[in-house]
Amino acid sequence: MATSQTPSWREGMSSDNIKGLVLALSSSFFIGASFIVKKKGLKKAGASGVRAGVGGYSYLYEPLWWVGMITMIVGEIANFAAYAFAPALLVTPLGALSIIISAVLAHIILRERLHIFGILGCVLCVVGSTTIVLHAPQEREIESVTEVWQMAMEPAFLLYAASVMTTVFILIFHFIPQYGQTHIMVYIGVCSLVGSLSVMSVKAIGIALKLTLSGMNQLIYPQTWIFTLVVITCVLTQMNYLNKALDTFNTAVVSPIYYVMFTSFTILASVIMFKDWDRQSPTQVVTEMCGFVTILSGTFLLHKTKDMADGSAGNSLRLSKHADEDGFSGAEGIPLRRQDSLRLP
Repeated sequence: MATSQTPSWREGMSSDNIKGLVLALSSSFFIGASFIVKKKGLKKAGASGVRAGVGGYSYLYEPLWWVGMITMIVGEIANFAAYAFAPALLVTPLGALSIIISAVLAHIILRERLHIFGILGCVLCVVGSTTIVLHAPQEREIESVTEVWQMAMEPAFLLYAASVMTTVFILIFHFIPQYGQTHIMVYIGVCSLVGSLSVMSVKAIGIALKLTLSGMNQLIYPQTWIFTLVVITCVLTQMNYLNKALDTFNTAVVSPIYYVMFTSFTILASVIMFKDWDRQSPTQVVTEMCGFVTILSGTFLLHKTKDMADGSAGNSLRLSKHADEDGFSGAEGIPLRRQDSLRLP
């Protein structure tokens, strides 16, 4: 008679969750591998022409670089599709797995030394990701994009969206002119807050496309196009201020901070809008948060050991983009998944 409220693995992983999980893992693999391939292409192009770091574009004539770019696009398409099947609470944190792919492939292919603590960081990312996967909420059944619109129009999410937009406007018009060049959290704050809204809209569009392909046309609803407009606006804003952050501060500092803030606000937005935690026990929620913190620990450890390998552990937080003069370090090194999906190549 005693029945546990905690779902088993089979009950917890619905078919949609499994599809979303496979797509998210595939996305991490493709994008993690793409940066290694692009870096090889940049090295090859730089050996015979003007390097990208000093303003050259010879890499555009290098087939290997284009292979990396196409691989990255495939990964982004898989990531977009993952949000249509699984909760953002499951998909977004798994982006950190691309760090492991990049670190391992860089060690094997590029002969970049992986520090022992970097290996520990990889293990922590795997453990944290596994914990989240095993306790992720089921994706709720949605039969129309208008249902998603109704969720977005509920008072709780409207309050969150209004708070985000107010904070973003204050950051842009008050803090950025004064502190943008000296405080990294200003640019990253704008990117992360706007990013949480973009992911909710991406998920809505993904659901609309999934339903349309299954025979229920969602393109006739104006809500689908409103969500599309929100995505375009948010992504352009993110790219603008993320590029400003990368142009002003060290990539090794921007990456982990952006990953933490972006993922945190995305999870918060998903919990408010889709009520992911309403279908879970307190134990599951706490376990998911522990998994998320474990991933964050692994992420910071990986980036810190990368700094140690580069001999830059003692550098200032503010480092000009010109520190990566070779054209294939920094942003083209070991990436952070969510940053790279919204950054101009």
